[in-house]
Amino acid sequence: MKIILSSRRHHYLAKVNIFLIMVALITGIAGCDTRPPSSPIEIRNWYDLQAISGNLSADYILMNDLDRNTAGYTEMASQTANGGKGWRPLGVFYPYFKGLFDGQGYEIRDFVINRPDEERVGLFNQITFFAVIRNVGVVNATVIGYDYVGGVVGYNWKTVNNCYFSGNVTGKVHVGGLVGGNSNLGTVSDSYSTGSVTGDKQVGGLVGDNFGEGTVSNSYSTGNVIGDELLGGLLGYNEGTVSDSYSTGNVSGNNYVGGLLGANDEDGTVDNSYSTGSVTGTEAVGGLVGMNYGIVSNSHSAGNVTGDSSVGGLVGSNDGAVSNSFWDIETSGQYTSGGGTGKTTAEMHDIATFSGATWDIVAVGSPGIRNPSYIWNIVDDETYPFLSWES
Repeated sequence: MKIILSSRRHHYLAKVNIFLIMVALITGIAGCDTRPPSSPIEIRNWYDLQAISGNLSADYILMNDLDRNTAGYTEMASQTANGGKGWRPLGVFYPYFKGLFDGQGYEIRDFVINRPDEERVGLFNQITFFAVIRNVGVVNATVIGYDYVGGVVGYNWKTVNNCYFSGNVTGKVHVGGLVGGNSNLGTVSDSYSTGSVTGDKQVGGLVGDNFGEGTVSNSYSTGNVIGDELLGGLLGYNEGTVSDSYSTGNVSGNNYVGGLLGANDEDGTVDNSYSTGSVTGTEAVGGLVGMNYGIVSNSHSAGNVTGDSSVGGLVGSNDGAVSNSFWDIETSGQYTSGGGTGKTTAEMHDIATFSGATWDIVAVGSPGIRNPSYIWNIVDDETYPFLSWES
């Protein structure tokens, strides 16, 4: 059965896509990260941060951590702020945020958002055009919204790089620990989330929905994910590209539930990725992907998998292509899968299993050693393959 997304979502995307195409034709620079040069504005307190909404085209740099002891917290970011709604997401109205926000490695802590009836909810409401959010951590935050809900960005049309989130995110549709929706112009890279994520549909530990030509790379999530359908430890629903990424959190729901992805669309690609969390569902439940219509390659899973129908150690239900991918039949409790090859734990720790499948892999001496010349590293006869960029 082909997954049909909500008409509301498609109607919204159609409007935004037409608008962006018009802008691209006018400017001639669609897909380019270059912005008119500007002197970055310094952010030192919550008043400065909220003032971004008054100038959405400027560049900004964070000069220090922001937390509950920073000026403006009670008025701008506490649970009593804005009539009990907490933080007001940046860039709520057109033209949304289209500048640069560089956190310089600092953290934004303790903010609360309680907007259960609103869409595009996060530290930033929506970023678009040339926008870049980078080098910032959002820590100990509580984020509650309805549609397109994420700890850092509700709706991403451009670039989120080297960002992380910890706390709790709750919504209904398109809900992710870091980003709610990652569009066909969006990239999420070198980022992670350790927060717990709860929603209804299209819910992921890092990103709720990655669609069009959106990309997620060199990223991971460790928080637990709970919802109804289209749930994944990393991504709820994928139409784009996921590469060199992993998830370790537990995932629990009903339909289309996967350790990494709830569902991989016919245009979706998953490559060089893995999951280790336990997965519990009803129908189309897989250690890596619940339902696959696209391409899965050079990936593995090791989490326990339980469900009622279309249950697989690696893939629950498969109408796509799965190649050079493996799951642990012992830890998963599953001896069958919609795709991939089942191996014992000992075989999953053996480099020969993966080098024989032409993986770009090399043995290292201990889990703390990395050889970045290869995509994958493994401590032979001791660990599962892990990505060489992992710290």
